[in-house]
Amino acid sequence: MSNRPSCIRSTNEVPEHTHVYPQSTEPMGPVRRVGKEAGLERIGINIQRLPPGTRSSWPHAEENEDEFVYVVSGVVDAWMDGHVYSMSSGDLAAFPVGTGISHCFINNSEQEVVLLVGGEAPKPGSRIYYPLNSSRRQDMPEQYWWSDVPHRELGGHDGLPDAQRTK
Repeated sequence: MSNRPSCIRSTNEVPEHTHVYPQSTEPMGPVRRVGKEAGLERIGINIQRLPPGTRSSWPHAEENEDEFVYVVSGVVDAWMDGHVYSMSSGDLAAFPVGTGISHCFINNSEQEVVLLVGGEAPKPGSRIYYPLNSSRRQDMPEQYWWSDVPHRELGGHDGLPDAQRTK
């Protein structure tokens, strides 16, 4: 392979990280932070794998960061404000700044899902809201909790993968 500049990165070269929230033992789907590795500072571009029975994150909403999720492969459930919507390869979900649309992505299928996840990099003063996981408020400095999030009626889905409900 020829020598390439550092702004060109192969996803396979980027280390994969798995996040576990404080006060939890549940690993989220592994992520490769390809944008950061290629030198991007203002936007985040990540490749996230969701093995069967996993989810991308706890349901959350960002106050002042646009976010999107594009399904590269597989079929995934988009959890939005307590409702679930099926998405498949080629589908895009957008979460505009300030809307308070809480979301996460759940793989309830038998096949791995690959997502392209992107948005603005965290900014000073960025706040976040977790509608189903109020314990996060204890784990974060108060100034990062989005306490005046726009009211959105939540549906009845608990945000968990089906496999976790059978345990």
